[in-house]
Amino acid sequence: MSDDLAARTDSYFLKSKAIVERFGDRAATYAVFMRRPVVSAPRFAIDFLEGMAAARGTRFDIELNYPEATWVGAGEPILYITGPLQHLVDLETVLLQKLGPACVAAYNASAMCVELPKVAFLAMDARHCAGAEMAELMAYAASVGSAHAKQVAGAIGFVGCAAAATARFFGQDKGMGTMPHALIGYAGSTVRAAEMFHEAFPDEALTVLVDYFGHETSDAIACCRRFPELAAAGRLAFRMDTPGGRYCEGLDPAKSYEVLERQAPQSIRGYRTEAELRYLIGTGVTAAALWQLRQLLDEAGFPKARIVASSGFGPEKCRIMAAASAPIDIIGTGSYLPELWTETYATADIIAYDGEPMVKAGREFLLRSKRPDGED
Repeated sequence: MSDDLAARTDSYFLKSKAIVERFGDRAATYAVFMRRPVVSAPRFAIDFLEGMAAARGTRFDIELNYPEATWVGAGEPILYITGPLQHLVDLETVLLQKLGPACVAAYNASAMCVELPKVAFLAMDARHCAGAEMAELMAYAASVGSAHAKQVAGAIGFVGCAAAATARFFGQDKGMGTMPHALIGYAGSTVRAAEMFHEAFPDEALTVLVDYFGHETSDAIACCRRFPELAAAGRLAFRMDTPGGRYCEGLDPAKSYEVLERQAPQSIRGYRTEAELRYLIGTGVTAAALWQLRQLLDEAGFPKARIVASSGFGPEKCRIMAAASAPIDIIGTGSYLPELWTETYATADIIAYDGEPMVKAGREFLLRSKRPDGED
């Protein structure tokens, strides 16, 4: 065992390994499962197992019950692993790290894409991750969730990510994105930032961040007038990222209600929770704000200018945006990352020794079901 793996492994697994090596090895079968519904994202876990088996000159029999991008119910074993206990027992810590968070993130990503199947998503999770290893795991998860949403809802799904290091999971060779708030402040105006970007990258479509000065709609229209050819060609977009501390330009609660009454009355007629109302008519990037931007762009003669939405777009916000038929072309999000980390805890239990079923009390549901012929 490498010193690095040992340092990352729970000590009781290391002691168990030493005991098994002293008193004799046995074949063990592990069942690996989650306590909540997820979308199967097992690639990193399986690659880890196969790599460790090769390094140790042994073989693990891996039975994948739920292929990548398939729905898994709570408590259902995602995979069974059979092999020498002395070579498996110390792998559990790292194995579960590579499985649980990815499966939950894939579930969240799928839920978002299913709610808004005609919207493209951009993974912007990298700066919210705890280092490069997590960033790679989460980008992979977004791609798996996207694949699931394509299967069940014909969704566009995730089309790219912000960082080149993980772009391969989306069939890209580089990261996607145009400008952060820092560039707007540097330029001194939204239009000037757009000019600088277009001069530096003339062949790229232009997405302008429009919330820096609190002039979301007026700055968007000003940019359209500055670049009418790009707007007419559908190569000019506006990213709404208004913080939750204020309303978008020209809105307050009453005006937000007015916008939705015109554009999406179904979204505000009937009971809504406080959280749902916040996404509809509250501060920040709301359905009302997005509808107002779309309406004003159309009235100004720029119907092909596109809208990119960001800021807190997780599964629940996407559901409410779908209810309001919000006019969104692309969503930039890292909010598919698991919100409750306790939900990411994967568990591995041994269910058989030398082929004979044996599992701790209360986990009998993990045992393989018997077929009528008596075979596993």
